[in-house]
Amino acid sequence: MLPLTDPGVALEEARAYLELYHRETGRPGLCARLREVEEALVRYGRYTQDYGELSYGARVAWRNAVRCVGRAYWRYLDVFDMRHLESHEEVFAALVAHLRSATNGGNIRPTVTVFHPDRPIRVLNDQLIRYAGYRRSDGSVLGDPRNLELTARLQALGWRGGPGTAFDVLPLAIRVGKELRLFELPPDAVLEVLISHPEFGWFAELGLRWHAVPVISNMRLEVGGVSYRCAPFNGWYVETEIAARNLADEDRYNLLPEVARRMGLRVRGARSLWRDRALIELHAAVLHSFDAAGVKISDHHTVSEHFVRFEAREAREGREVKGRWSWLVPPISGSTSPIFHRRYDDLELKPNFFAPEDTGGCPVH
Repeated sequence: MLPLTDPGVALEEARAYLELYHRETGRPGLCARLREVEEALVRYGRYTQDYGELSYGARVAWRNAVRCVGRAYWRYLDVFDMRHLESHEEVFAALVAHLRSATNGGNIRPTVTVFHPDRPIRVLNDQLIRYAGYRRSDGSVLGDPRNLELTARLQALGWRGGPGTAFDVLPLAIRVGKELRLFELPPDAVLEVLISHPEFGWFAELGLRWHAVPVISNMRLEVGGVSYRCAPFNGWYVETEIAARNLADEDRYNLLPEVARRMGLRVRGARSLWRDRALIELHAAVLHSFDAAGVKISDHHTVSEHFVRFEAREAREGREVKGRWSWLVPPISGSTSPIFHRRYDDLELKPNFFAPEDTGGCPVH
């Protein structure tokens, strides 16, 4: 059992959230609900949110996420209430159901699955779908270098490894109580897109792929003084996350030199702008491939325009949009984004999603 919440702090946060919830939804009975919550906190040190309070809180948490440029659709977040689940098998089944529902045949649904705040349920993986990273004898890495440590840990727990490709899907490590168990994701729960290029036929020879749904699984959801430490959630990708970061970063798949060589570019020195030219074509390939596969993805120009519209709608509601500029401006062609010339207060309001205290981790890519 987790330590009881400080009743004074919890009551202050519960009151602030419930006032917001009742004001924004028009739900009656605020005073009576506050009395119930105060009584529960004094007697038990905790209170239980009903589904309406939980689901609206999760949506507002997305609205408040300072690092997310895709918040325009916060009202459409699907919320799965799984607070009744207890066993490893039940938790795994709920995560697979999340993936299947969120994938939705490629028409990605923003989704969050919320587990009980007082049960020690955790997912070791920072995302539900990650690719393995294997250290070769010569020191090079096959797969995703970001996941070297995670891969090694899963192997120490008994995973024998995948087929040995650059895109082996890792199993999930689920902890319930003190017991940590591994579960292989079924193939139909992991939609992947093969990466090709609309003009360069050789691009398909690189054997690239990426999964369709980025489900963050190591952040906690805080709503009204209640901390949901296991609440995996997803939106859909912006192409820069895959092309400019996952596939291009030097400490990830580091594909820019190979793409540039295949394009016939001179890769010595910086003034030929070979990195920029290769990066543009990598973005074109990702967008082309997701579109051809019928999988929803945003491009950095459109999502920036949608964010500006989101700001305008929020202003009409009397709310100031908080944001972290370095995350909102795209990592490619930043000056062409309407966000580039704006400035934001990056105060993290509650409800919100927070990185785990033990890692200080970063929830994207």
